[in-house]
Amino acid sequence: MSIVMFAALVALAGAPAPPILPTIPPATIDDTLEITGEALAAEQRRTRMFIPVEIDGKGPFRFLVDSGADRSVIGADLAARLALPPGNDVRLQGMAGDARVGTVQIATLKLGQSTIASIGAPALPERFLGAQGLVGIDALADQRLMLDFDRKTITVQDSRRPEPVGSDEIVVVARRRNGQLILTAASVGGVPVYAVIDTGSEITMGNLALRARVFGMRLPPVPRLVTLTSVTGQTLTADLLQLANIRIGGIDIANVNVAFADAPPFRLFGLQKQPAILLGTDVLEAFRRVALDFRARRVRFTIRR
Repeated sequence: MSIVMFAALVALAGAPAPPILPTIPPATIDDTLEITGEALAAEQRRTRMFIPVEIDGKGPFRFLVDSGADRSVIGADLAARLALPPGNDVRLQGMAGDARVGTVQIATLKLGQSTIASIGAPALPERFLGAQGLVGIDALADQRLMLDFDRKTITVQDSRRPEPVGSDEIVVVARRRNGQLILTAASVGGVPVYAVIDTGSEITMGNLALRARVFGMRLPPVPRLVTLTSVTGQTLTADLLQLANIRIGGIDIANVNVAFADAPPFRLFGLQKQPAILLGTDVLEAFRRVALDFRARRVRFTIRR
C-alpha cells in the first residue's frame, strides 16, 4: 500500500533542531469561529482536497492545501514552465527523512481573493506531490480556511478581517508550532494526546509513544504494513492498526485506522516522547466542515447531523 503524504517542516540547511515543546495547558472550547468569503470549488481525491491557485498572475493551477507543511511547494515541471527564478537550496524534512532541494522564487501566490507575496518554494517532482504544488503555512499564516467535505469547497478568508459569530460548531483553541495547529483537547482510547492538524496527509499517523500507551504490555492486533511515500520520493514503512476511538473536542470517531511509525515530523514538533497523532483527512472528513484559523490558533469542527 503506497500513500503520498506531506506532514513536514522545511528548514534551512544547517538549522538546529527545534527544542522540545514545553508543557501545554489544556485547550479550551468555544463557539465563535465562522469563516466567510469566496468558496473555491475543490477537487477531492480520496479524502484530500485540491484548489485552484494563481502563480505570478498565471493559472489556475491545481494545488493541495497542506496544514502540516510550514512552506509551500511547487512542482518542478510547473516551475520550469513558468521560468521562475532559482533561490537558495534548503533542507526539506519530510515524512520519511530529509533531503537537500532547490527552491524557486514566487512573486505572488493567489488563493481566491487572498494574495501572498514573495514565497521561496522548494521545487519537487509532481509525481511525488500528487498535485502541481502544495499550499503551506507560509501562505496560510494570516488566513482562515474552511474545508467543506460535503460541498467539496474550500473557503479562504483573510484573518485580519472581522469574523461573524457562528453558533452550532465546536471550536478548539490550539497551539502553533512553526505554524502547524496542535490540539490538546484530544484523546485516543482515553489517553490524552497532542493532535496535529495535517490536511496534506490522507492517512492519520501515530507515534510510538502513543502505540505503547494504547496497547501497553498486551499484544496489539497483527498490523498491516503500509509504505508511506514522502514528497521527496523517500519511503517509510509503518504498521497500520485500528483504534477503537479518537475523541476530538468532545466528539468521538470510532474505528480509525492509524499508521504507527517513528516518523521525523514527531521529533521536529517536539512530540516524539509523548503520545501524539497527525490527523489526516481520513479522520477530518468524518466532520461536515473543518475550519482553521492559523493566526488565532483555533480549529472548528462541524459535525454531521
